[in-house]
Amino acid sequence: MTETADDILSRLPDRLKQARRDKGLSLEAVARLSGVSRSMVSQIERGESSPTIATLWNLTRALQVDFAGLLEQDAGRERIDVLRGDEVPQIDNMGEGCRIRILSPPEEAGRHEVYDITFASGGSLTSQPHQHGAEEALTVLDGRVRVTSGTAEEVLATGDTARYRADIDHAIAAEGGAARVFLIVKNA
Repeated sequence: MTETADDILSRLPDRLKQARRDKGLSLEAVARLSGVSRSMVSQIERGESSPTIATLWNLTRALQVDFAGLLEQDAGRERIDVLRGDEVPQIDNMGEGCRIRILSPPEEAGRHEVYDITFASGGSLTSQPHQHGAEEALTVLDGRVRVTSGTAEEVLATGDTARYRADIDHAIAAEGGAARVFLIVKNA
């Protein structure tokens, strides 16, 4: 069945209102964040006004929601998004002797990033400080690694977890062979 513009636009008011509520934002807060007047946001949520593309773009950016996903027919349905192993983005040119698989969705960049990192023997990843308040949580899946945060340093083995500041110089290095870690970066 082919959707019409009216079908798509009829979903918009409820989806925007739900996105605002999911973020715990008031109409005033959305207006401040988006640059769209409070009365216009209210009219759009009530279905009394159809936003321009520019207005919709500003609202989706303020609400940190996907522009296209907001209008998709299946957006409210239960689903499982799957990336097969060979589809997961990876970075091979950061650090030395390490492969970084990016597990978190792109829209989470800078907020909540998740990585699967494999180190060759002697491999390492040295990072510059992230934004103030950034933290990392690392679990060793296989092997041993040395974690450094500022002047603090710990050696971890399979199954160990470390939490440390990432708003200062920090590094992860394989110790005595290959290693694999699961890394979560908060507020990068």
